[in-house]
Amino acid sequence: MAELNRRSLLRTAGRIGTAAGLTALAGRGAWLAAEPFAGREAAVLDRELRIGYLPITDASALLVAHEQGLLQAAGLPSATPVLFRSWDALAQALSVGAVDAVHLLMPLALQLRLGKKVPLKVVSWGHTNGSTLTVANTITNTEQLSGTRLAMPAWWSIHSVLSQRLLREAGLRPVIGEPARPGTVELVLMAPAEMVAALASGSISGFAVADPFSAVAENQKIGHVHRFLGDLWADHACCAITVRQDLVDQHPQAVQALTDAVVAAQSWLGDHRGEAGALLTGAGFLPQPEPAVTKVFTRTQQPYAEVIKHADWAPERLGFSAWPHASYTTALVEQLRTTTIDGDTSFLPAQAADAHTDLVDDRFVTTSLQRVGATIAARQELIAP
Repeated sequence: MAELNRRSLLRTAGRIGTAAGLTALAGRGAWLAAEPFAGREAAVLDRELRIGYLPITDASALLVAHEQGLLQAAGLPSATPVLFRSWDALAQALSVGAVDAVHLLMPLALQLRLGKKVPLKVVSWGHTNGSTLTVANTITNTEQLSGTRLAMPAWWSIHSVLSQRLLREAGLRPVIGEPARPGTVELVLMAPAEMVAALASGSISGFAVADPFSAVAENQKIGHVHRFLGDLWADHACCAITVRQDLVDQHPQAVQALTDAVVAAQSWLGDHRGEAGALLTGAGFLPQPEPAVTKVFTRTQQPYAEVIKHADWAPERLGFSAWPHASYTTALVEQLRTTTIDGDTSFLPAQAADAHTDLVDDRFVTTSLQRVGATIAARQELIAP
């Protein structure tokens, strides 16, 4: 048995204290965390949990929780996760109840919950960092994006928020619904799976999206990382584990089992970065080439020394954190106020902190972290060009 180390558990909880008692148990290749799941023989839901996901590394915690038997061990058997190609399709599936749990863009979760009154709750973070602004090989500075088109996966995304900050810092104006001209950059929506091909064809100058698409573009030598978005906002949460409100209200034990399994999956990922890519591609969850997916989990700073501005933030590192910090949600609402969005933003609350209270239910992940001996620490939001 391999005991998880202190650093792994710190990464898992997201700036938390140490934890003890988690162990790795071999069996059909599955990794089981013994302590959180002791006495979980009885199922906590009368059917299988239905998971929806986009084929990106942001989904890793949910996918590993299923594939490594962690949900099953927690008393929550899960059906094979269902792949969706766009955020709109995934959000619609959650909205109508076709799936129970997803990893969802934090800004999109805000819009759905507060703006469209979709009955959902964020119950934990699934990861931190893991996104890039990737550009054509001919582009070496942000100013060269003037008069070109950049692809975004959704208007309500951290990708749009941070890309627009970067553009404005460079004296460029992001525009939506009008052709780019000198001094402006046209932002267009595009499904993540289409972005690499669009960059190769020259129809866009770059894209901001979750990995592994930057790694695919690099390996195919058609683009390069211009900035890691974690270099613009330290340890930001692109996506969060989000469930339907009725699951919280009617089956709280199932939500508890879900967050327990997510915390355990994050621990596995933190300790098995060299294996994660092969697991996710080998199981058929991620369709991208295994070398590209593995690259995301194992990146080091050295190849990106020229583009990283805040090396101490480790922006190239896909992190795994469960605790949904209120400071992040509050800062995100403030950032959305200054972001160009094709849609109504009037629902954003006057008091940004109110958004966290409405959107996030942290009771379950609090218990999950307590079960592994974790103590939660405050954090400071670091946002810089």
